[in-house]
Amino acid sequence: MSGVGGGAASSTARPASPSPVIGGQSDAERELLARVPTGLLIAGEWRDSSTGRRLEVLDPSTEQVLLSIADATVDDGDAALAAAHAAQRDWGRTAPRERAEILRRAFEAVTARADDFALLMTLEMGKPLAESRGEVAYGAEFLRWFSEETARISGRFATAPDGRSRLMVTKRPVGPSLFITPWNFPLAMATRKIAPAIAAGCTMVLKPAAQTPLTALLFAQVLQEAGLPAGVLNVVPTSTAGAVTAPLIADSRLRKLSFTGSTEVGRRLIAAAADQVLRVSMELGGNAPLLVFEDADLDRAVEGALLAKFRNNGEACTAANRILVHESVAPEFTARLVERMREFTLARGTEPGTRIGPLVDAATRDKVAELVAEAEAEGAAVAIGGRARDGAGFYYEPTVLTGVPAGARILREEIFGPVAPVQTFADEAEAIALANDTEFGLVAYAFTRDLNRGLRLAEELEVGMFGLNTGIVSNPAAPFGGVKQSGLGREGGFEGIDEYLETRYIGIADPYA
Repeated sequence: MSGVGGGAASSTARPASPSPVIGGQSDAERELLARVPTGLLIAGEWRDSSTGRRLEVLDPSTEQVLLSIADATVDDGDAALAAAHAAQRDWGRTAPRERAEILRRAFEAVTARADDFALLMTLEMGKPLAESRGEVAYGAEFLRWFSEETARISGRFATAPDGRSRLMVTKRPVGPSLFITPWNFPLAMATRKIAPAIAAGCTMVLKPAAQTPLTALLFAQVLQEAGLPAGVLNVVPTSTAGAVTAPLIADSRLRKLSFTGSTEVGRRLIAAAADQVLRVSMELGGNAPLLVFEDADLDRAVEGALLAKFRNNGEACTAANRILVHESVAPEFTARLVERMREFTLARGTEPGTRIGPLVDAATRDKVAELVAEAEAEGAAVAIGGRARDGAGFYYEPTVLTGVPAGARILREEIFGPVAPVQTFADEAEAIALANDTEFGLVAYAFTRDLNRGLRLAEELEVGMFGLNTGIVSNPAAPFGGVKQSGLGREGGFEGIDEYLETRYIGIADPYA
């Protein structure tokens, strides 16, 4: 799961407030929040919702309200799609270089305002400021990458094998697209959908997660300033996601759906998209194994595990959900892992030195606590952590579990929190069997000095991405996506732009006939 569709939203609908800024923050935080758009972006204009209802966005570290923003209705969603549909013809005919320059200017603007974006993500999502800064760099790179790919969209021309005709193949934009993005990476999940769509010449409706819509609104403002024409991107945050998006998916004007979130919600969206035979891209759940073999460099393996497990508070579809360690090195590996985690600081993400911030909402924290409690009841031991923190904020202690029994729910479901269950294996065959024992197939990690083993794992593990001796694989220049029930399609890399292009074949009569 990547954050959409799981648990209760930490936001509520309420009447319009005289002032959008409600919670008490530092002067720098208040100044930033005062510059964030609080309306819906439809046809190039910032507007209130059709009913005037508001959506409150919480700070997960204090449970105070950051901002009250416009809460889109079904009518607002329809208006957004109408704007995208109206803009599609002209936008699809815009010169590739012009689209590329908009993306390049957006990259430069996001980079120049990195501190703003980082602070805003920390405020609404909870991740440490250092993590947010990393996401700004990662998210901005999609803008630069696809700005460079825009002018490289190409086709081909050939003589038919029988010589009687000529074959021309061209690429054209898919058309108006609906993007449903999760809360865990508010900027990067938007840029890795929006950037290739702009490059391909598609118009868009973006429905950001209700927990973290502020970053998307600020990014949309940056795109406006970079010269994106009215109607090309429309943004409709809402507390009633299903009600707003269902009519759009059923609308013949929509031609593409891209979703990042839980497999459960993804299945429903795929089924709904079938009626219109929409092009779909689905980045769904993960249950990533991290394998540590007996010949691994344990220092590197521990560092990789800390990165793969605890990046983004553990709230990532790529997080190492199951740490599988060879039985001969498991005690030493676990001891080193726990010792490093004793250095972790659990605090508000804006505090210097914070390694783990609050989880995004109460439902996410409570699920983590439930999974740990169930594992303990079934015989697992807590090596460190294992408790929710009392007081304000949705905090859960960084945790290591050992002796987790096979079949435990914590090994089958995404944890989406800072909890590392450690299992052992006896040999390579058992490690592969354990790693593949899941319906998910997004990513896997392995640490070994044996190159041949690494190559075998790359072929045997049932995943779309594989990190060998590294705890991070995400890169804008690489195709991101999974197999099995982890999704369809790829984002990033040369493959990312193809998700927004249709192939057209034109047969031409023999010019010599």
